[in-house]
Amino acid sequence: MQIASAGSLPISSDFEQISDLLPLAQARLLELGCGAAFTTRRLAESFPASEIVAMEVDRVQHEKNLLIPDLPNVQFRFGGAQSIDQADESMEAVIMLKSLHHVPIADMDQAFAEIVRVLRPGGLLYISEPVYAGEFNEILRLFNDERAVRQAAFDATVRAVDEGKLLLEREIHFTTLSRFEGFAEFESRVLGATHSAFDVDANLYDEVKARFLPHINDDGIAEFHNPTRVDLLRKPTPA
Repeated sequence: MQIASAGSLPISSDFEQISDLLPLAQARLLELGCGAAFTTRRLAESFPASEIVAMEVDRVQHEKNLLIPDLPNVQFRFGGAQSIDQADESMEAVIMLKSLHHVPIADMDQAFAEIVRVLRPGGLLYISEPVYAGEFNEILRLFNDERAVRQAAFDATVRAVDEGKLLLEREIHFTTLSRFEGFAEFESRVLGATHSAFDVDANLYDEVKARFLPHINDDGIAEFHNPTRVDLLRKPTPA
């Protein structure tokens, strides 16, 4: 297993990868750290016969998700990966999109234990994590340096495989795209995210903005290419 891949990477998205790799038709899926439910919606609408449990640990965002009226095959639940309120062996697949590194480091091994518990034998875990590299990361680390927590998330994944809790099916490296309609959208979506409280004073705000503005093109769009790693893991089946 490697935390990053050298060289050029294909452009893809988690939705494309999930659609290719996971059993989504008439499946029971668990998404841990669903955020504002953007991917949750795409999955629910693309695979209406599936049942999705979407968990979020940010209380403010969870309350917003509960107001979503048009996703009848989604259950929104409050909670984190280290304590999953679902029955044993009740899920065909578990999805974590940029969320493992948000689990407290001390709870990461417990999170894997909980995921293994709720997965059915042979079930799949899809973990997508941002690689600590790229122009977007250089902006983020000015106010939210995630080098240590991303390394801890990778180390916990390796431990889960080395200890035999999960089997490594595939490791996939690709590039995702982040698009913002100017700095105002970046400020709203990133600096204003309710799941984190960033200590950004006036001087740091100006520095972040100065680093962001050169990436805005003539159409007012800033686009970033972000290296991403996916670990596709399978729960062993009994011998």
